[in-house]
Amino acid sequence: MPDAIFGHPRVARVYDPLDPDRSDLDTYMDLVDEFEATAVLDVGCGTGTFGSRLAMERGLRVLGVDPAGASVAVARTKAGADQVMWLVGIAVDVAADASNLGQYDLATMTANVAQVFVDDDGWLANLRAIRTCLRPGGHLAFESRVPSDRAWERWTKELTHQVVDVEGEGPVEDWVQVTRVDGELVTFESPTIFLADGERIDSTSTLRFRTREALERSLLTAGFSGTEVRDLPYAPGRGWLVIARA
Repeated sequence: MPDAIFGHPRVARVYDPLDPDRSDLDTYMDLVDEFEATAVLDVGCGTGTFGSRLAMERGLRVLGVDPAGASVAVARTKAGADQVMWLVGIAVDVAADASNLGQYDLATMTANVAQVFVDDDGWLANLRAIRTCLRPGGHLAFESRVPSDRAWERWTKELTHQVVDVEGEGPVEDWVQVTRVDGELVTFESPTIFLADGERIDSTSTLRFRTREALERSLLTAGFSGTEVRDLPYAPGRGWLVIARA
């Protein structure tokens, strides 16, 4: 089940105003150009910012898939959204449709998407499904935080608290607070409070901070033929940009 921050309709509608800076997506736009991609599979598309941007700025064929129906509903309202195919589901669902097999030049998992797969079976199933949807020689690109940077130590209410005036909702308050660290697993709470009427919607998420070696090994196990790990351009020293060839 998707976390409430993505799956609750009211929270999904304010997700973009609460996190408006998506300059991180420039990294993936550059990869589209580098690999001369014409068809992109965006796994964990969320509210559709990247997919709509690809369609509008590059005129590409795009399929955005996400298990959070509320987020996909927001995606469908954006400029350029009518040029994108949207699916509520996961990569395994995409691969279950034979018409998607071997159809994409590039698959992406932006932001936290790759780290939401906390168990190995689910992660490998996701990778294998993506690989079958890529054309021979196509690429998968995703990011993952460097564990030694200990990013979770900065996920506190004191450092993340904000109140944003959202059109149609008024002031909305949110923050992030880590509640548990268990090996590679980091669990945190991210409440959203609508101050105009006092409604509070709580969301709990867990991310897995895999090592570089574990990421590379899982990609080989899933059938990718080669892996390149780059420094993440928008967070140098704090994240990896992982690129795997089908």
